[in-house]
Amino acid sequence: MSTPGLFERFKVIDTDTHVSEPPDVWTARVSSKWGDLVPHVVRNANGDGIDHWAIGDDLIQASGVAAMAEFDGLLPDHPPTLEDAIPAAHDAHARLAYMDRESIWAQVLYPNVGGFGNGRFLGLKQPELMLECVRAYNDFLIDWSSADANRLIPVAALPFWDVQESVKEVQRAAKTGHKGILFGSEPEAFGEPTLLDPHWDPIFAAAQDCELSISFHIGSGDVSDLLTNSAGIGTRTGLARMSSMLFFQNARCVTDLIMGGHCHRFPRLKFVSVESGAGWVPSLLETLDWQWENNGVPTEHPEYELKPSEYFRRQIYACFWFEESGVQKAIELYPDNMLYETDFPHPTSMSPGPASIAEHPRDYAARVLGGLPDDVLAKVLHDNAAGVYHMS
Repeated sequence: MSTPGLFERFKVIDTDTHVSEPPDVWTARVSSKWGDLVPHVVRNANGDGIDHWAIGDDLIQASGVAAMAEFDGLLPDHPPTLEDAIPAAHDAHARLAYMDRESIWAQVLYPNVGGFGNGRFLGLKQPELMLECVRAYNDFLIDWSSADANRLIPVAALPFWDVQESVKEVQRAAKTGHKGILFGSEPEAFGEPTLLDPHWDPIFAAAQDCELSISFHIGSGDVSDLLTNSAGIGTRTGLARMSSMLFFQNARCVTDLIMGGHCHRFPRLKFVSVESGAGWVPSLLETLDWQWENNGVPTEHPEYELKPSEYFRRQIYACFWFEESGVQKAIELYPDNMLYETDFPHPTSMSPGPASIAEHPRDYAARVLGGLPDDVLAKVLHDNAAGVYHMS
């Protein structure tokens, strides 16, 4: 009899996946009075067989660009339509079957069309419609995850440009079954105050009161040139460059949460750094602790009772999916703060395909994590995430 693998021994919670939104997410849920301003799919938009999401006359994203799992190609090539992509990218029952095949118990769900911080809806330029679109997405995600609410974990988007409405949406999301809140690490990219600003405190307070964590997904700022050759180094090289540097956008986010006093003011609120990797965490926290003391932060803020590494240990989490030596050190130092993810079905996901170097999640885990003690494995693969998202 063969020995069960890690994914058979633990109820693995995948803490970062995405739903490739079906074409009717908004057209079925938003008032028709807005006409073509409502996000919709244009078939064969440029006569090249590729479907695009559109707002008005603006084509904002190919419908298959974020559904790359098992695709025989690399960006900027992608499935021309959602029907050409792996069904698990957009169909909840197919997703559950895929999870069974990969021995993944549960997945946390994030968006594509609205942006990873929800900033794309600002392009609608109609506050009422913008709010409708946010609510429609959140309602859709509850409907989608109802295929198995124990295994599909919805995270709500916010109309962050309106703090009062965001507070209401946090409270509504908690009542409808969302398990977390999505927020952007670079609100200043959209003309809003920086993450350091207490301007955001009412939203954080509402999330804490509702016992919902706040997720900061990489790429939540302006990534409009993600698939262009704007730097003159080639599209694929530019994508690899930006995809790597976005990790450090979230390193700054973690720094701002601590230095801005958010961890101090909201001690029960959990923050999650999503799709950011984790190997950089020990270096960042060692740096922050040293600079904290060397620059006399405790004399300026005597109310801050913990050091940066202690705030992190108490309430911040980081997600990883392909790292090897770096993440092992992070797990050794911060075993209670590490979360496993796959980023399914994105181009950089742990989803092997003909053109991808990715391996199956269970194979990666066996190779990189297999030497860890069972109590640590349980934390990284299940327990930490179960605590953040209130799961069994």
